[in-house]
This record gives sequence, C-alpha cells and structure tokens, in this order.
Amino acid sequence: MTQLVTRIPDDLAAQLDALVAEGVVESRSEAVRQALAEMLDRHRRRRLAEADIAAYTAMPQSEDELLGVDEATRRMIEEEPW
Repeated sequence: MTQLVTRIPDDLAAQLDALVAEGVVESRSEAVRQALAEMLDRHRRRRLAEADIAAYTAMPQSEDELLGVDEATRRMIEEEPW
C-alpha cells in the first residue's frame, strides 16, 4: 500500500478527529481513504455522463426509436404494486 504524507489545516484536522471520536470512521487514514475513493468515483461518473451526453448529442435517438416509449413507460408504472 502506498503511503501519502500531506498537511491539512488545523480546523480540518479537528473536524476529522471529531469524526473518528464519533465512530463515523475508524481513523484519520480511513477517513482520507474513503474521501479520496468517493472523489475519484464522482469524477469517474461525471466523465461517463459527459461521454453519454456527447454520444447522444452526436447521434440522437430517432423518432422510430422513441416510438412507443411513453406508452410502454405508462404501462410499466401502472403494473407496479404501489
């Protein structure tokens, strides 16, 4: 496992220590790992969404492809046991 050394402001460290004390995270290191993983996942999802948008912008669905989608959606919703 790679080790990273970084400096953070005292107030951020205090907030981090409070999370550890409350049992939200096991340790400072675990909190940093979780936060980094979440940030990387958000970035990955944003890139995928942008790629999807670019693809649909470059080649939008045709009227034939969309034909009947609204009706099929209505039927699926009506079948749900709300």
